[in-house]
Amino acid sequence: MLIPAKAEVARQLRRYRAWERAMLAAPSDRAVRATFEDSGYTLCVLMGKRCAREAAEAAERYLRGGREGCLREPGGGPRRRGGVRRAPPAKPCSRAARH
Repeated sequence: MLIPAKAEVARQLRRYRAWERAMLAAPSDRAVRATFEDSGYTLCVLMGKRCAREAAEAAERYLRGGREGCLREPGGGPRRRGGVRRAPPAKPCSRAARH
């Protein structure tokens, strides 16, 4: 599995949070919303998540906890290679946080 560069994760997380603040300040601005959603999508791809909110949380864990931060399951320890490990059902993201 490829591990993203911490500098790039930090840059994309800052971008996502900045556009999140802008979107919350002007929720009816379509250009701001589109850029926010694009930044969320980029973070999803970088972190291997399907929801921008989960990707932001994974990015924060990764930046705090070293290499395994992005490899952790939402409710447990590191992912195991080989056997299937079922994660607890994920809470749905809000429409604005999805890519």
